[in-house]
Amino acid sequence: MAAELEELLGFLSSPSPPVKKAAVDIIRDYTGSEDGLQMLGKCCGVLLPSLSRLLAEKKEVSEPAAEALVNLSQNSDLAKKMVDTGVVETAMEILYKENCEITGLLVMLLVNLTQLDAGIDSLLQSGDEKMKGLYIMKLVRSFCTSSSERRGDPFEHVASVLVNISKKEAGRKLLLDPRRGLLKQIIRQFDSVSPLRKKGVSGTIRNCCFEAESQLQNLLLISEFLWPALLLPVAGNKIYSEQDASKMPLELASALSIEREPVADPDIRVQALEAIYLLVLQEAGRRAFWSVNGPRILQVGYEDEGHPKVMEAYEQIGALLLQESSSGD
Repeated sequence: MAAELEELLGFLSSPSPPVKKAAVDIIRDYTGSEDGLQMLGKCCGVLLPSLSRLLAEKKEVSEPAAEALVNLSQNSDLAKKMVDTGVVETAMEILYKENCEITGLLVMLLVNLTQLDAGIDSLLQSGDEKMKGLYIMKLVRSFCTSSSERRGDPFEHVASVLVNISKKEAGRKLLLDPRRGLLKQIIRQFDSVSPLRKKGVSGTIRNCCFEAESQLQNLLLISEFLWPALLLPVAGNKIYSEQDASKMPLELASALSIEREPVADPDIRVQALEAIYLLVLQEAGRRAFWSVNGPRILQVGYEDEGHPKVMEAYEQIGALLLQESSSGD
């Protein structure tokens, strides 16, 4: 089998397009099974650079090559080897070539590779002071300008890339840099009809709020977008009274004074509440929260909530606010 596999890998470099396509199709099919992955893993030194080169070919070859790499990158050892051999850079280069036909697959590949710290560092371009952040700026721009009504929404999985990179401090700092304005652009995607986009935006905001102690001012600079994204999912289903709405900024008051679709995903509600908790741990964060009538919104939302994990997240904020008000007396 080893000799056959070696021969098959040789065909990936064949000058004959039909031979090359047949070889990459077989490799792609092998990556669909555990046994196949194990077998291919033994020759990854030849396989990964060969597949990576094929990403630049026409769709009939680049698509199965990309599918194979996506499957292989689910194995963390193989994903690490891909990062080490420059697959992140190759994927970004091809993603932004004119008429790229494998956009969705390349983004999925980046999702898998940014599960690793090394993959995040490559995408952040951490080792290059001049270029640092350029890849992320491109991805955020594509994420925010490609509509989910477009064919298949090929950039929607950037939402998961953003969650991954914001798990690292360097990623959070990049997204929170007010000169780049990336988080402000990302937050506006919370209104998307795509559940994946919505959840990714929510998770990214939550992760960025772990920097609240040192970056609170940068978070509050975008409060007109931040508070609606955090409070609307946990505001319950009721239409708010004029009295309650009068104590809120317009962007919250107008949304809560009409009937609205509830956010059905409990994970998004938990992420929003965890982000609020991280903000109100800071004194200036609590003041900002009171200034938008946040406690009243959570009180109403809690009355409508039935999910135990979400209720627990409300209660954690309530306990903190009570503790602060009693210590302030």
